[in-house]
Amino acid sequence: MCGITGWASFHHDARTQAPVIEAMTATLTPRGPDAGGVWLGERAAIGHRRLAVIDLTGGVQPMTDRPDRPTIVLSYSGEVYNHHELRAELRGRGHVFRTRSDTEVVLRAYAEWGEDLADHLEGMFAFAVWDERAQRLLLVRDRLGVKPLFWAAVDGGLAFASEPKALFAHPEIRPRVDADGLREAYSLLFNTGPTVWSGVREVEPGGLLVLDRDGIRERRYWQLAAGLFEDNQDTAVERIRDLVGTAARSQLEADVPLCSLLSGGIDSTVLTALLADELRLREGPAARIRSYAVDYSDQAEQFTGDVLRTGHDTPYATEAGAFIGTDHSTVVLDPRALLDPEHRKAVVVARDSPIGVGDMDTSLYLLFGEIRKHSTVALSGEAADEVFGGYPWFHSSKALTAATFPWLLVTGDEAAMPLNPELDLRMGEFRQDTYRSALAAVPHRDDETPAEHRQREMQHLSLTRWLRQLLHRKDRLSMAQGLEVRVPYCDHRLVEYAFATPWALKSFDGREKSLLRAASTGLAPESVLWRPKNHYPATHHPEYNRGLQDLARDALSSEQVRALADEARIKPCLDTPPDRLEWGHRLRLERVVDLALWLDHHRPELAF
Repeated sequence: MCGITGWASFHHDARTQAPVIEAMTATLTPRGPDAGGVWLGERAAIGHRRLAVIDLTGGVQPMTDRPDRPTIVLSYSGEVYNHHELRAELRGRGHVFRTRSDTEVVLRAYAEWGEDLADHLEGMFAFAVWDERAQRLLLVRDRLGVKPLFWAAVDGGLAFASEPKALFAHPEIRPRVDADGLREAYSLLFNTGPTVWSGVREVEPGGLLVLDRDGIRERRYWQLAAGLFEDNQDTAVERIRDLVGTAARSQLEADVPLCSLLSGGIDSTVLTALLADELRLREGPAARIRSYAVDYSDQAEQFTGDVLRTGHDTPYATEAGAFIGTDHSTVVLDPRALLDPEHRKAVVVARDSPIGVGDMDTSLYLLFGEIRKHSTVALSGEAADEVFGGYPWFHSSKALTAATFPWLLVTGDEAAMPLNPELDLRMGEFRQDTYRSALAAVPHRDDETPAEHRQREMQHLSLTRWLRQLLHRKDRLSMAQGLEVRVPYCDHRLVEYAFATPWALKSFDGREKSLLRAASTGLAPESVLWRPKNHYPATHHPEYNRGLQDLARDALSSEQVRALADEARIKPCLDTPPDRLEWGHRLRLERVVDLALWLDHHRPELAF
């Protein structure tokens, strides 16, 4: 896992701009604390920061196809889990390898297949290839968009980076926000492509971009399809167990300490159990995987259920760890740590965005910091709810009949920070237009019923939009601590199979995630297997709420914050007694605080 950046331009000689590529690369040091390097050619500059995970001595980047007069230069972030199989295939085609890193497999795969190499890769990745012979830049992002990749136009070409902050170190790219950017940030629709920053775009998940003298060309090499499904229930359960197991086992390779995130829900428990079993097979019956959960000092006494949370996680995580046989630890956080301005600023800097989820982001950042003291790689259960239909909106008649994105029925305007009405952003119109476009992208089959197609729409929206912000959150906050997080449920073969599976099979027992539960018999305690969906925990301590209100009052002392925020709708949240502050109103205050930190650190040019 690493950070990548650089640019290609046909109007300027990049060899004279070493300080620029070095500055861009330096902004990504938290993503790659172990090493860094740059490569300069006439038409391209490539930078890299490395978090060493596989082949600690051999995977130095930027990597070239030969040490003298290279024709291919690669800057790569992520993990290709089938690199052993690809290495064998490429050797059979005559390629000679100097290292055992998956980075070199990507390099040689480009030499063999060109831009079609993306079809051969299994894993999470974002990379850039500069081809000296063809004078061509290739950007590629993994199928689900686990790893980020941003780009912006420069004179005669484009610049790219793992994070926008690296782009802003280029003299031609400014941190500018216009009305479109505010709509993208605060609509909570999670478009892929445009960002909060004017002129900065993302390479689409499952997409690639080519720059040459003819201009820029983008295409998708992978997307969800409504394929034919012929398996019965028993076969589907076995297939799911095989696919989840294969994904978990393939992602266990590392030359550094590895652990699992264990929340006490079915997704993380099943994943941890599979990893623990595989580790014992490889290293012997005494081998134990480390597992981690997060909790707050007030939860045991003051847990309060809300729209997203039905119970306290820690007892379930402890029971699951004992059942599986892990070395389990619970990182307990104090509300004061969540209020620390330096911690909150670090989160906003990592995100490059004013939009987050407040204390849940800060706690995740602090959790990753504690984990990084012992492990460099963690595996997480992200995406299981999207893949198997775990969210309430899959089972709610209100959500199924609503003409809007289903999560807005939970978050909506009550959770989003209200923006100043004088900005006239026409947010409702923007949401409606975006929703229509999102539904138009959903594949369908001629033989499916309207009810079946509606469930397919819900899953497509969840996988292509809701999951996007979860993966962004997990990537940014983990990489800010120099921790690589892998997400086996994002394996594209598992996603493809589950997306093609009829809804009746996904919910055959009348509950959420029926297929995963049936496939997981024996892997988790019964209490965990049948536990209702529970979201990431949040503190309920009145002292946290009181401190948050104080931070929000300070934030509103800024003229820029007041110009963007609707004070009239925020004031009731400030006047509510701390022990009665509802979740949605608290999140509104969180976003006021984050907005102030974002404006102070990034100092964007506001163009409205």
